[in-house]
Amino acid sequence: MAIPRNSIAGFLVSAKSVLQTAIKKSQKVTLVIGNESAGTYHTLYNLDSLTSSLLYAYIRSSTPTPNAFTPLYIPITNIPAADVDIRPEFLKVLSHANLESHHLITLDDLPDLSSIESQLPPHNTKWILVDHNALQGTLGSIYSERVQGVIDHHEDEGKVPKDVGDEPRIITKAGSCTSLVTEYCSKAWDSLSSSAQSSGAAHGQDDASGVVDDSAVSALWDAQVAKLALASILVDTANLQSKDKVTDHDIYAVKYLEAKMMSAPQVSKDFDRASFYKEINAAKKDIGSLPLRDILRKDYKQWTEGKLNLGVSSVVKPIDFLQNKAKEELQDKSKQEAFLSAIEHFAQERSLQIYGIMTTSISASGDFQRELLVWSFTPEATQAAKKFSQIAAEELGLEDWQGSGGSLDDAEGEKQWRKVWRQREVQHSRKRVAPLLRQAMS
Repeated sequence: MAIPRNSIAGFLVSAKSVLQTAIKKSQKVTLVIGNESAGTYHTLYNLDSLTSSLLYAYIRSSTPTPNAFTPLYIPITNIPAADVDIRPEFLKVLSHANLESHHLITLDDLPDLSSIESQLPPHNTKWILVDHNALQGTLGSIYSERVQGVIDHHEDEGKVPKDVGDEPRIITKAGSCTSLVTEYCSKAWDSLSSSAQSSGAAHGQDDASGVVDDSAVSALWDAQVAKLALASILVDTANLQSKDKVTDHDIYAVKYLEAKMMSAPQVSKDFDRASFYKEINAAKKDIGSLPLRDILRKDYKQWTEGKLNLGVSSVVKPIDFLQNKAKEELQDKSKQEAFLSAIEHFAQERSLQIYGIMTTSISASGDFQRELLVWSFTPEATQAAKKFSQIAAEELGLEDWQGSGGSLDDAEGEKQWRKVWRQREVQHSRKRVAPLLRQAMS
């Protein structure tokens, strides 16, 4: 039986209540979860994971398959509730759908991880992965065998079974995972919209006309969800201008979502794609008020190869900005000392043997630019880091870096080794740099 149609805000309120009841009464739940905040990915969640999980859970709850494990699909935002506020783009995007951070269902809404198996036993759960295809960390150690569906645009790790029943197993290239979710859900979504348009039933009161019909309400709800989804696709594809990322899936999804938005005058009347993209992208880059530690963990991923742990932070400001931020926080040290001390502490907190920082920024002449810092902390890690510098130099276009505070290199050590470059081949993001580092570590 389908869940009655509601706004995305109303849906999340109901889903959170159902989850709480399921935990207390040992009932079945279907959970949709994005990129991990621990384990292989160790990321502080991104906008694509958020919107992918919200969209999939929202549409499938209204159009479940006949053999659905449960009629309700619950989207899990894979971070603690307190971490939502360090993602200004989350708050900005949520506001466009009449949502606030408290509406999200986060890790805080799951039982304590030390006792999660007894309070939420695996046999009572079914997991759908979006924006990744291997359930990792503590959740993975308990529930990996309960993964029964995936939509993702990363390399297939072979962890999701080939036979997932009525759920999708879609792992293919796209600029945004939300594009793939939109494409997959489009038929069911259109069916929902058509059903509301044909009903014509009165639904609530309106000050101007006395009543509003179901079709108008449904169109507004559709438009709000469509705008959420559109935001992450535009950010991930640079407003469909990134030639290295944009696929036909993304182009289709943007066209489809904008059509949904156009059906609701409340949403469409002031909409302009370029302005919307600039608004969300500016919010994503608004990190000036954050402490350096939060900046480094805002978009952070971690992997393990053999006995070596690798972590890479992506930052939307240049290294000079990070140095100045560190100096503000550690005023008794020089700019370089403060920065190096801060990032070494960050790496130690996460037991890393290799730590990297990738930055993006716009030069004074308006050109997109990248920088790359790699720091190894053990002899074995140093061998890997030096190997990386050899095998990746040409492909990434690595050139010596010199900031306003001088060089940050320490390339002579055997126990530790540090190097900073300007990355001239700017088309290569962390999706390429991280595999090259992992290759050097193996």
